[in-house]
Amino acid sequence: MKDYLLQLADNALILGHRLGEWCGHAPEMELDIALTNIALDLTGQARSLYQRIAELEGLGPNGASKDEDDYAYLRDAWEFRNSLLVEQPNGDFAHTIVRQFIFDSYHYYMCQALTQSTDEWLAGYAAKSLKEITYHLRFSSEWMLRLGDGTEVSHAKMQAAIEDLWTFSGELSTPNEVEKNMASQGIGVDLTKIKPAIEAKWPKCSPPQTSRPPLVHGCNRAERTATTLNTWVSSSQKCSSCSGPTQDRSGEH
Repeated sequence: MKDYLLQLADNALILGHRLGEWCGHAPEMELDIALTNIALDLTGQARSLYQRIAELEGLGPNGASKDEDDYAYLRDAWEFRNSLLVEQPNGDFAHTIVRQFIFDSYHYYMCQALTQSTDEWLAGYAAKSLKEITYHLRFSSEWMLRLGDGTEVSHAKMQAAIEDLWTFSGELSTPNEVEKNMASQGIGVDLTKIKPAIEAKWPKCSPPQTSRPPLVHGCNRAERTATTLNTWVSSSQKCSSCSGPTQDRSGEH
């Protein structure tokens, strides 16, 4: 349970931090406020999850009660369980929107399914968060269409962002062992069931996609080390954590 909640919390925290980097630097004031609000939503979601983990885990190593700060600030890099997509640099505004849209598409359907969790707290958390995530998806979807159908320059930038970030999309809808275990107990989401809905959303709000399929890791997120966090998928299409070649999202090592 702890590892599952950490994955959800770390995704929200890291993406929230990335979006927070836009504060005072967005292309226009309205976008500055919107991106900051989304960052605050995600940080709040992460905080709720970390607080729940602290409740489940109990006392810290020194006998003191843990709180959300222990998980957000007192772990080493390799202990974070987030997907690689949310770590990616903001880049230009097109890259930020594509990254957000890919994540929002997953986040919305995942959280929607999570409202049916057999864990009462997790179901309640999902129901509350879904209201915020619905706005996040609407925001990123509208900007995908606006920039993709805009000028030649904006379309080209969106296409370049898709080419750069599409590689990381497969991880979101490919369950690891923790997710499989939680789904089998009715606590977590069966990603294989919501995968069609996630992938059906992408073509509706994006320019023609790259012909290169998303790559899927062959090693577990928890097995990454600090030195491989940002080099997991290299230009040679090998997983730098286990050195095995990666295939499309239906394949294995």
